[in-house]
Amino acid sequence: MKKYTQLYNIIRDMILSGELKAGDKIPSVRKAAQIYDVSVTTVQNAYFDLCAEGFIIAQEKSGYFVSDIVQNPIKEDEEAAEESTEFDLTGGTADEDCFDFALWQRYIKSALRQTDRLLSYSQPKGEYDLRCAISQYIKEKRNVIASPERIIIGAGVQPLLQILCALIDRNSSVSFPDKSFTQGMSIFSDYGFEVHTRDKDADIIYVSPSHMTRWGDVMPIKRRLELISYSQKHNSLVIEDDYENEFLYNVKPTPSLFALGKGNIIYMGSFSAMLLPGIRISFMVLTDELTKKFNKNAYRFAQTASKTEQIALCNYIRDGHIKSQIRKIRRLYTAKTKKFYNMLKKEMPNAKIEIGENTLQIVLVSEFNKDISVFKEFGLKVFVEKYENNQIVLVISPSGIPEKSLKIVAENLILSIEN
Repeated sequence: MKKYTQLYNIIRDMILSGELKAGDKIPSVRKAAQIYDVSVTTVQNAYFDLCAEGFIIAQEKSGYFVSDIVQNPIKEDEEAAEESTEFDLTGGTADEDCFDFALWQRYIKSALRQTDRLLSYSQPKGEYDLRCAISQYIKEKRNVIASPERIIIGAGVQPLLQILCALIDRNSSVSFPDKSFTQGMSIFSDYGFEVHTRDKDADIIYVSPSHMTRWGDVMPIKRRLELISYSQKHNSLVIEDDYENEFLYNVKPTPSLFALGKGNIIYMGSFSAMLLPGIRISFMVLTDELTKKFNKNAYRFAQTASKTEQIALCNYIRDGHIKSQIRKIRRLYTAKTKKFYNMLKKEMPNAKIEIGENTLQIVLVSEFNKDISVFKEFGLKVFVEKYENNQIVLVISPSGIPEKSLKIVAENLILSIEN
């Protein structure tokens, strides 16, 4: 065991046991080095870890003090506690077993030790080394050839779309696949763009080829080629949101629009679905023309993604963990979808139940003559695609449900619909 880890454990145990109490001052770095007969660097690393874990806090010009993390643990409010009992079938949560938290924490701790980098704001485009890592990653995974200079990082797709809206002509019209793309449509509308759905004659066409609709439809290669040809002929700008492509399991892999097209396609991707919803890092590959425009106006933009998380993610990708993570959750999520599908299919023979093309969503069509509030009564959060004429259409994403809870969630869903 490394010396700084030993020192970390000593101080942590003193705090947990109550020997050191909230507000107690702990020895300075130099004093601790003398007491424990270790180097100053060893003490600094131990203190960094203790700060990162919330056991101690640093006060400028005063030193380090024990926090109140143990004596006054943070309590969830009633609303959060109530939400924690609800099972989310909309795909908005992740399964705890899908992610190695300890591994990610090590990368975060390593990033926190890079004090020189953390003393400054991140570059408007995002950290250069992360953009290099992303450039290599999308080249290998999706044959998207783009230099780091063309890549913009942001805390989710929404901030990136806001940047894009500031770069393109606001007199343009924008088309989305359907009305389920609520957030993207709202952003363009707020910036004054004319927003449509399924309008092939729009100036800007927003598509998500691996998840075209709530149903999880995947755009076939023929349609991709037709879209590229049409957009080039009519000088349309295409925004390719490559959401969920990494999870395609039973569908034959299809190339990205960016790899098939020439110059008029903006490529977007996100790491939130691959890692955790709470890790908000997405990226956008601009065209050459828009990259030049961004460079001229870079002073107008501020980076929204955490610099610490960017540094951590860069090393996480470079060490090959993102590839193994994708393989892990793809197996876990698709297996879970099939298992949940089989449970519903067995107990609901009269309902129409299908697995979406991307193997992550289940579409359920059934007779239903209740109020949709019944789902909440059974502790379920579901997405209702349609409810009319005593028939309901649900789009179900069980990926975030713990394996041990799949059976009870399926039972509750069946009861809420049939009884």
